[in-house]
Amino acid sequence: MTSRGLPATVASVVGGRGRISLRRALPSDGPALARLQELADRRLPDAPLLVAEVDGELVAAAAVEGGDVVTDPFRVTLDVQELLRLRSSQLRAAA
Repeated sequence: MTSRGLPATVASVVGGRGRISLRRALPSDGPALARLQELADRRLPDAPLLVAEVDGELVAAAAVEGGDVVTDPFRVTLDVQELLRLRSSQLRAAA
């Protein structure tokens, strides 16, 4: 465990991230979202969706309404999930 209470492997991945981008899903994200849904073996939440990209690769999607998140189960995404939930709540509050 690290000083922040995270397992060392998680802290290492999170600390080594490059760029994280959060944005609304676009029609061109269809193939990446289909891949994410297949990897997660979960249906994506209803649109509108926010997506998270790490170093240009889509790794998570969240419903703007409700904040349900689907992630790539083969990637460490704890930090990205929290960012998506926070941004979803900000968008709901601003509406």
